[in-house]
Amino acid sequence: MALKEQKFNKYSAEIKNIILEELKNGYSCRFLSRKYNISEKTISTWQQKLWHPEKYPNQGQKRGRLKESNLTKEDWKERYEILKKYQAFLKAQ
Repeated sequence: MALKEQKFNKYSAEIKNIILEELKNGYSCRFLSRKYNISEKTISTWQQKLWHPEKYPNQGQKRGRLKESNLTKEDWKERYEILKKYQAFLKAQ
């Protein structure tokens, strides 16, 4: 859990790709942590996401609700069917 007023570092895609390439070449997280002055845990997390992408299925996707403009006609039909089933369920109660 984050602490109050805690600052989070964001690293550019370039530096992240450089570090991941060096990890592939056999350098350790500790060595790269000292070289680039980035937390060893951060680099270790990047390494896990690189080697085990199945554990992180939503990587790269934006969070939050879908905007209505992004929904297709099929999405609207599916939502309507779900709503109809829910209303029937409520009437049965």
